[in-house]
Amino acid sequence: MSTGRPSPAQQAREALGVRLREIRKEAGLTGRALAVGIGCHYTKVSRIENGSQAPSEENIKAWCRACRTEDQIPDLIATARSIESMYVEWQRQTRTGMKRLRLSSVPLYERTRLFRIYEHNIIPGLFQTAEYSAAILSYFIDFLDAPNDLDAAIEARMERQRIVYSGHRRFVVVLEEQAIRARVGNLDTMSGQLDRVLGMMSLPRVSLGIIPETAPRTVFASVGFWIYDEVIVEVETPTASLEVTQPREIRLYATMFAQLQQSAVYGAEARALVTHAMADLASGWGDTNC
Repeated sequence: MSTGRPSPAQQAREALGVRLREIRKEAGLTGRALAVGIGCHYTKVSRIENGSQAPSEENIKAWCRACRTEDQIPDLIATARSIESMYVEWQRQTRTGMKRLRLSSVPLYERTRLFRIYEHNIIPGLFQTAEYSAAILSYFIDFLDAPNDLDAAIEARMERQRIVYSGHRRFVVVLEEQAIRARVGNLDTMSGQLDRVLGMMSLPRVSLGIIPETAPRTVFASVGFWIYDEVIVEVETPTASLEVTQPREIRLYATMFAQLQQSAVYGAEARALVTHAMADLASGWGDTNC
């Protein structure tokens, strides 16, 4: 049954059309004049601007040349290339199990030299213990009605973590304090996970900052996101992954990440937040351990 809402790809196509319309108007061209300049019927210009037709790369190049905005060609082409593939539904991806989904990101991880990771309510998968990961994956296997290959999925995630210790990669991580305090699994699971976080903070290739709940701040991110070099940004929702490849948007995410870093504490202050969270676990959990 249709919801009547445009798909994410269609929304992105419409947004691209709006950008192209703005470029045309700023150049002082009518739709008909632009059509003459790029050698197409004026109705095609209208369809592209309304998002009902995707522009080809040649269309984009001709459009920008006619409007004397050649500097925008790389960004617009990157946008056009990513539109149809930017939205990946987890339910479709997990039809053959969670292990396949965990392994699908390995090539990207191996190519990346600088990871910038922001998480607001969970420990990043690269730093998770097997028990913590099991609690997270168990929920999503049920939520997404995926085949139950939990053991294989955990093994795949643990294997993926080897990249933290190999090569010449750097991991710059910013967590909200909520991420180290959100209760996942049982008391032993959380204690072990926070101990792992302390251990990761001592690695020379890892910079891990934590934004205290009471820290003054000027920026707020509504979801977690990962930036892989300057190539791609991955944003995860409960049901899908959004892959951002447009250079302009990647730069915006990088700017937001830098601003989040300014609100974080590092070193002894960050370790103190983790040890305080560990101390609060037993009293906060009461007599339960489930």
